[in-house]
Amino acid sequence: IIRRFTCTYNGEEVFSAELFPAVSANPFIAFTLVATTSGTIDFTWTDDAGKTQTASAEITVN
Repeated sequence: IIRRFTCTYNGEEVFSAELFPAVSANPFIAFTLVATTSGTIDFTWTDDAGKTQTASAEITVN
């Protein structure tokens, strides 16, 4: 079960959520981010066993 989700953009935290047992094991999380400069967006999920999963993507702003 996911306990914590964070999103950073160029190293700055832009969104985080603490999830509790009443939340689905596979929650759908949506948020809005306005990117004004190009950079890297990183996502981190932490489960109730303390394991983390990460993903990242490059965003280009013209």
